[in-house]
Amino acid sequence: MRMADPVTYADFEKLDIRVGTIGEDIGTKTSSAQITIHYKPDQLIGRQVCAVVNFPPRQVGQFTSEVLTLGLPGDGGDVILLRPDFVVPDGGKLF
Repeated sequence: MRMADPVTYADFEKLDIRVGTIGEDIGTKTSSAQITIHYKPDQLIGRQVCAVVNFPPRQVGQFTSEVLTLGLPGDGGDVILLRPDFVVPDGGKLF
C-alpha cells in the first residue's frame, strides 16, 4: 500500500476530529458510515466513535452525511470503527 503525499502540520490542524457517542435518535450530527458487516444499529447505541466534524455536509443517496466517521479496513476490507479505549468526554478533540 502506497502512503499518501506528505501534508504539513498546518494541514492536519485544519481537521477537526472529535469523539462522540452514538444515540438512539440519530443525534446531533448524522453520518452515513458503511459499517453494516460488523455492526447492527442497536449494538451501536452508547458507543463512542471518532469523526471528522468540519467537512461540509455530503449527500449520500437520500441521506445527508454531516460528519465522517473514522474506521479502518479489517481483514476482509470491512470497516472497523475507531474509538477510544476508555470513555472520554463527548466533543473531545484529537490532537
